[in-house]
Amino acid sequence: MRFGSKVLFDEVTTSFLAGRRYGLTGPNGSGKSTFMKLLTGEQPPQKGEVSRPKKLGVLKQDQFAFDRFRVIDTVIMGNHRLWSTLEERDLLYAKGEMTDADGMRLGELEGIVGEEDGYEAESNAAILLQGLDIPDQLHHRTMGELQGGQKVRILLAQALFGNPQALLLDEPTNHLDLDSIHWLRDFLVRYQGTLIVISHDRHFLNAVCTHTADIDYQTIITYTGGYDDMVVAKTQIRSRLESQNEQREKKIAQLNDFIQRFSAGTRSSQVQSRRKEVERLQTTELARSNIQRPYIKFAMNRPSGRTPLECEGVSKSYGALAVVSNFSAIISRGEKIVLVGRNGAGKTTMLRALLSDAPGFAASAADIDAGTIKWGHEVSIGYFPQDATGLIDQGTTAAEWLHRFDPAASRQDIHGLLGQMLFSGEEGLKPTAALSGGETARLLFCRIMLQKPNVLILDEPTNHLDLEAINALNVALQKFEGTVLLVTHDQDLMEEVGTRVWHFDHGRIRDFKGAYEEYEASLA
Repeated sequence: MRFGSKVLFDEVTTSFLAGRRYGLTGPNGSGKSTFMKLLTGEQPPQKGEVSRPKKLGVLKQDQFAFDRFRVIDTVIMGNHRLWSTLEERDLLYAKGEMTDADGMRLGELEGIVGEEDGYEAESNAAILLQGLDIPDQLHHRTMGELQGGQKVRILLAQALFGNPQALLLDEPTNHLDLDSIHWLRDFLVRYQGTLIVISHDRHFLNAVCTHTADIDYQTIITYTGGYDDMVVAKTQIRSRLESQNEQREKKIAQLNDFIQRFSAGTRSSQVQSRRKEVERLQTTELARSNIQRPYIKFAMNRPSGRTPLECEGVSKSYGALAVVSNFSAIISRGEKIVLVGRNGAGKTTMLRALLSDAPGFAASAADIDAGTIKWGHEVSIGYFPQDATGLIDQGTTAAEWLHRFDPAASRQDIHGLLGQMLFSGEEGLKPTAALSGGETARLLFCRIMLQKPNVLILDEPTNHLDLEAINALNVALQKFEGTVLLVTHDQDLMEEVGTRVWHFDHGRIRDFKGAYEEYEASLA
């Protein structure tokens, strides 16, 4: 499969076996979602064949595509043949008068409904939903009325409807809170068929996968074990090949030296044998890996005061729903606070309340109902919002947009910063209107690195980042000497970055002064 001059896959032959759970890995743009489309049949390969089981369960990535449908119907859509038959049958029954041809077609359709267990479809779908903790009272609601975590479970029920032999999941943890991710992990570990899953959550891949199919070098190589096992094995293989090449090159240099010195002399037979040896020893050409590692480093223009933030009696409600109630806290310089809790529990609401009168931000009385927020001496804030829609102006380029935040910066500095975040060469001149979700996230990090703030407020920064970028962010946050408030559902980030936990639960916030693992232990 190729797009223009870019080759994604070249002569790939691979099998996914029953009872195994495969993580499909590779950086953004390597072809993971394209490969999933080849497996599902949504897109044909330009060359070669894909054989698949008759019943394939596919998790749709777009949670909003079914908003106008009832929950129970959304699940039944997982059996495409049955759903299209039911739709056609309903149209015929809705006709005022039927022709003989309509009657014959109706008979054919009723036969298909019977073959596909269509008469028990609603009860089978209901049993599946109950098992996935979707209560009966939601089954006849529309999808648009439900929360993100519930939608993912319903779309998973859709993928499982009809007992598929294989399950293909593209980013199933997106928009899930930590409790839902844990539930999905436990569910998939029990699944008996063939599982292929794309995820940028390292912790999730390590917990679920028995094998890792890695897209790199224009092919797919399968390793035994989870993501970390794959990284170790891949690094060892690459190092061994590089070492062998180095030794061969030394040997070739020695042989070429001998050939040069004696080619005109009496030792022609020895020269000839050494020429053959050089041909045999030609170094294995190592394919270039498509893995690109961004370099993230958060520096500070100057440190903040000893207490960058105090809040007292902070409250925020939406109608009768109290999201944050009378919360007070004092934050010391250098603390790294992770905000955790179910989706909709108030984490983003709290960040907005803190920013309602922050230095460098427009005052917003609507984001806080009561309480006082006091930002400390010399505080400067770098903010990464959960929703970046409209944040980057259109009608300009990535480099021009970035330059606005430090007009004194040289062109070389701007392009150097863009290069660190993988906008190499001409990519810095890309129109902002054409940026993907991942590119938008990387450009926002460029802005923060350019501004050099001493307080970072990051609301779900990993949503559009690949594993390499998430790992780079993890290291950068650990090394950052300033203060961090971080909303994330990435367990590695929580455990490795956080020094303090704010746990949100039904309007109450538990403030735990210690690492996330210590907090988990205190709950146990």
